[in-house]
Amino acid sequence: MDRYPLLEIDGKIIRRNAEILLGECRRNGVEPFAVLKGFNALPGIRDVLVKAGYKTLASSRLPHLAAVKEAGLAVETLGLRLPMLSEVHEVVRVCDISLNSEPETLRALDRAAGAAGRFHKVILMRDLGDLREGIFEGERFIETALYVERELKNLCLYGVGVNLTCYGSVIPTEKNLSELAANAADIEKLIGRKLAVVSGGNTTSLPLLLRGAMPEGINNLRIGEAIVVPCDLAGQWRCPVEGLSNRGLVLKAEIIEIGRKPTHPIGELGTNCFGSHSHYEDRGVRRRALLALGAFDIGDPEKLIPDDPGIKILGASSDHMIIDIEESENDYRLGDVVSFTLHYQAMLFATENPLIKKRYVS
Repeated sequence: MDRYPLLEIDGKIIRRNAEILLGECRRNGVEPFAVLKGFNALPGIRDVLVKAGYKTLASSRLPHLAAVKEAGLAVETLGLRLPMLSEVHEVVRVCDISLNSEPETLRALDRAAGAAGRFHKVILMRDLGDLREGIFEGERFIETALYVERELKNLCLYGVGVNLTCYGSVIPTEKNLSELAANAADIEKLIGRKLAVVSGGNTTSLPLLLRGAMPEGINNLRIGEAIVVPCDLAGQWRCPVEGLSNRGLVLKAEIIEIGRKPTHPIGELGTNCFGSHSHYEDRGVRRRALLALGAFDIGDPEKLIPDDPGIKILGASSDHMIIDIEESENDYRLGDVVSFTLHYQAMLFATENPLIKKRYVS
């Protein structure tokens, strides 16, 4: 008998998604890096991406990249999060490439690489308004690039990059990515060689590429979400890609209570278990079910997509989720299983949680 919650992982679907997006990128002059962190670098998914043809695997978590090295995979590894000073020796050990912005960190990496007898590649990050990592001033960005190239002998200035959307919600556009491409061109003139990588962002830059609007000079993206859970390409970004499926991951949960109840809480209201004020719509008495699944497992319950279109997600506490099934055509009973596909946040939680059983179905 299956144990729930259960995450089903379809390697064939994920591989097909990976190959489709790799093909789209290469047709547009872009060689993508495959990002592992969103699915917590599960080996059964990670290895599929290598078989699909990705040459560089990236994560913000060093243990993910250490596992790539230990598995002996014939790929390069990229550290996505700016290195902590306390981890530069580990970064040099498990990352072939790292993203950077701080001169002090670059000097520490240079010393660590020298001590290890290694040559470490760095991608210098520019902040173009999203206000997370990166050098904000264009002149200082170019000065730092020249410093790496001319002064830090154990480092290679491998490229430049930008991150957008993740903090400031700034959308990748022809304008902001053209600025990065122009910065790269200026640096190339000054150092007398081409940069290997001009990285125009993450999955959220794919719509620009798919619409044929990626600025000339951008030759890399860092993608992961769109490979495993591509639903936002068609939904949020209105940029569907033929052949992509969101069914590479399917989360299943069991009904532990079912019946008719009022839709508005009864009594004096305060905050919920997370200290927030919730809004409740009074729709009378309706049929609903309680699932053995909660925020501990998936984060925000709204980041799940019910397979049954007649289900409405009402909310969740740490370990329980409430769904409205009044309009479902299915005659649900106690012990039945309800299935969902996932948005990014739900994938992040569900793949990391050891209490959710993982099953590979192909």
